[in-house]
Amino acid sequence: PARSRDELPPVMAALQHIFVTPELNASVFSILEQKICADKKRTGRQGMDLWEILVLGVARMALDCDYDRLHYLANYDGLMRGILGVEVTGFGAEQKEYKYQTIRDNVALLDEELIERINAIVVEEGHRIVNKKRGPRPKHKG
Repeated sequence: PARSRDELPPVMAALQHIFVTPELNASVFSILEQKICADKKRTGRQGMDLWEILVLGVARMALDCDYDRLHYLANYDGLMRGILGVEVTGFGAEQKEYKYQTIRDNVALLDEELIERINAIVVEEGHRIVNKKRGPRPKHKG
C-alpha cells in the first residue's frame, strides 16, 4: 500500500524490487550464499531459503522488532507472507507455518557486515533509479 504510514510497506516494496531486478537479485544472493551457505552441508533438515531469511531479517531490522513479533508477522501478516512467497489461505486451510526457533536460528545468520554489504548494493541501485528518472544533469556554463 503506497499510502500507508506504517514502516513495513516501503521495506517490502524495496525487497520486491530486489526480487524482480535480475542484476540486483544476483548481487544480493551472491553475498547471501557466500556468507550463509559457505561450509554448510545439505542436511535435509527443514529450514528457510535465502529469500525468506533476507525478508525476515530486513523486516526485523526495519521495524526494530523482537523475534516474537517477527514470528507473528511471518505467520499472520498478509503483506509479509506475500513477499515471502507463501500463500495466504483462509481459515482451516493448510499453510506454511514458520516455527519460532527456525526464524531465530536463520535470521541470526544475518550479521551487521552482511547487511552493510547488501545495503551498499541497494543504495547504489536507488541512486541509479533516481538518476534515471531525473535524466542527465545540465552542464554549467562558466
